[in-house]
Amino acid sequence: MIANTKNNAMLITGESGAGKTENTKKVITYLAMVATGSGKKSEKKVSLEDQIVATNPILESYGNAKTARNDNSSRFGKFIRIHFTSSGKLAGCDIVAYLLEKSRITEQQEVERSYHIFYQLLQEYGKTICPEGLAEKCHCSTDIYDYIYVSQGKTKVDSIDDNEELEYTEDAFKVLGFEEQEKYDCYMLTAAVMTCGGIEFKTKGRDDQAECEQIGPDTYPGKVAALAGVDAFAMIKAFCKPRIKVGTEWVIKGQTCEQATNAVGGIARAIYDRVFKWLIEKCNDTLIDPTLKKANFCAVLDIAGFEIFEYNGFEQISINFVNEKLQQFFNHHMFVVEQEEYVKEGIDWEMVDFGMDLAAAIIMFEKPMGIWAILEEESLFPKATDKSFEEKLKASLGKLPV
Repeated sequence: MIANTKNNAMLITGESGAGKTENTKKVITYLAMVATGSGKKSEKKVSLEDQIVATNPILESYGNAKTARNDNSSRFGKFIRIHFTSSGKLAGCDIVAYLLEKSRITEQQEVERSYHIFYQLLQEYGKTICPEGLAEKCHCSTDIYDYIYVSQGKTKVDSIDDNEELEYTEDAFKVLGFEEQEKYDCYMLTAAVMTCGGIEFKTKGRDDQAECEQIGPDTYPGKVAALAGVDAFAMIKAFCKPRIKVGTEWVIKGQTCEQATNAVGGIARAIYDRVFKWLIEKCNDTLIDPTLKKANFCAVLDIAGFEIFEYNGFEQISINFVNEKLQQFFNHHMFVVEQEEYVKEGIDWEMVDFGMDLAAAIIMFEKPMGIWAILEEESLFPKATDKSFEEKLKASLGKLPV
């Protein structure tokens, strides 16, 4: 890299459980250590390479979960650039994250688990983090089954010690220089997300208007409001009777119990997604050394693994689609282009067909009026349903040869 002054990138791909994330950690640790050389570390100041390595526990706690095939599966993609000066000295690092699997926040299949951080919040080690204990600060009970959003599948994973993982997460927050209040805000918003599952609505009277009767400080809505720093009454009113803009007027719209419950789930997923993005921004702020001039970078792309579940949601289909495109890209560049080079050089070579088995599936997704285009179009229609989406898919793609 120093000789050519060219940036380098590594693509780490494979099915779920193949070892992509572990490989990525090894590569990053190696690059961080080799670029710092044998210079003496300051006793008090945390070194840049330590901070780069310390991003792993935080990203894993908030972005990894147990799936059917892997106990510590990354449910997001990340592109990590490690920057160097022209002399090859470590200058910093930045992270770009892609497509966090938000559906997992509110529902899991039987053999799966939600993100690790939810289970870490209730652990014993939390009692040492702050005077009143982390669970108490986050208004959490000690029973994970009080939280329906995170207890629909497995709640314990044999290969993971949640208590120990909380310790690593807490240490990483310190190494990365998070303020105490920022750290607690992060934990409290995470607790608010899992507590949202306890908010229940009832129908009152003859109309289908949703109501939430109890919103005291010890109820689920009261706890969510306290953790999020909002007024409980105003929050429930926004779920049951939201104000929407029609033309230039603001009108109050009544919500059924189903609509209000869906709104709570949507807000919970959005909060978690924003917390995750904020964590990455905060890590990026810490990981760049502004005093050093960046010349080149070595990058690692670690994407979520290919899996086929009993029920495949939007995120998993997107992950599988990206994996397949990358596989075709890899095949083309490693085998097809390489073989063409052999022919040009006059080497006696019998061409091997590495196949484009899933090219038809990729075309079906990408073509004009393909699956992505129809899904986006249906998302813009206010009264679109699963049925109308299915009918459009059949009309547009039903005659495709498979």
